[in-house]
Amino acid sequence: MVKVTINELVCKGCGLCVRACPKSVLALSKTKLNAKGYHPAEVVDQAACIGCASCARTCPDVAIRIEKD
Repeated sequence: MVKVTINELVCKGCGLCVRACPKSVLALSKTKLNAKGYHPAEVVDQAACIGCASCARTCPDVAIRIEKD
């Protein structure tokens, strides 16, 4: 199993991770705002994640962590 964790305090909502994900696991939040006033990325379909880490490699703020069991 793969777990994606996003540090919402660091995320600036640029959406690069959302575009990089081949399985549409991530989306920008429509309801949450972080302390900086951005809509952070969030995991919308954890089960679909294949652990490719494209999102983590693409993130300019290193806000995404991928953990594999």
